[in-house]
Amino acid sequence: MPYSAEHKQRTRAHIVDCARVLFNRKGFAEVSIDEIMASAGLTRGGFYNHFKTKEDLYVEAVAAYRDFNPHERWPQLDFDPARHGSAFARQMVDVYLSQEHLDDIEGHCPMIALPSDVARAGAGVKRAYHGLLERMAGMLAQGAEASAGAEAARQRGLALAALCVGGMVLARTIEDDAFREEIRAAARATAHELID
Repeated sequence: MPYSAEHKQRTRAHIVDCARVLFNRKGFAEVSIDEIMASAGLTRGGFYNHFKTKEDLYVEAVAAYRDFNPHERWPQLDFDPARHGSAFARQMVDVYLSQEHLDDIEGHCPMIALPSDVARAGAGVKRAYHGLLERMAGMLAQGAEASAGAEAARQRGLALAALCVGGMVLARTIEDDAFREEIRAAARATAHELID
């Protein structure tokens, strides 16, 4: 008896989630299709029922983060999706630059975990990464458009995204806990200044 469309969709989402975790841990090149499917509890043959190539899966793994809800992953953090404007942007900065996000290798945003992989990837992966950055910048620009205009708000959103991502990339590479915290605190303080 064939599986239902709903079952196939759930299975595909599960494969994407397992792949995202492995890509965050090891990078694109170091993860095999066999490893992804074993992590999902499935066989390699099943992979091709859902994806043509590993890069197609990678595109979906990057794009899946667009709908990420930090409160589901880190419920102890203050995040309210109903907030608007600068209050929403401040909470995004605080969550993005949080210790919880830094410590959660498997849950890292692909912009932190995978930039060098994406730089070497194909056009589909780059488009997904671009879309993720556009979404983040747009969310961080909230509240500035009314007072500064659309172009200034976009520039501010892009600057905030670059500051958050860059701060976390640097913090992720540093072993000294005090220096890691100093990097995150400096990025957070500067981001708050840009928002206010």
